[in-house]
Amino acid sequence: MPRGLILGLAAMCVFAIVAVILLAVMPGPLHPSDYLVIGSVATLVALLVLFLAMISTTLKSSDVFFKRRKK
Repeated sequence: MPRGLILGLAAMCVFAIVAVILLAVMPGPLHPSDYLVIGSVATLVALLVLFLAMISTTLKSSDVFFKRRKK
C-alpha cells in the first residue's frame, strides 16, 4: 500500500478514536455546539498526528524546517 494511503487511514482512525473518547467524556445532554467542539478538537488532533507522521517518515534529515545555504 502507498505510504500516503496508510497515513490517511491512520489520521481517520485517530479522528474516530478521539471523537469517541470526547463523546464519552463530555457530560450530557449534548447540544449542537458540543458536537462542533468535539469535531474541531478531533480534527486538530488528527491533523497534528498526520503532520508529525509526515515529518518523521518523509524527511530523514536533522534540520527539517531549515535549509542550509551554499557558500
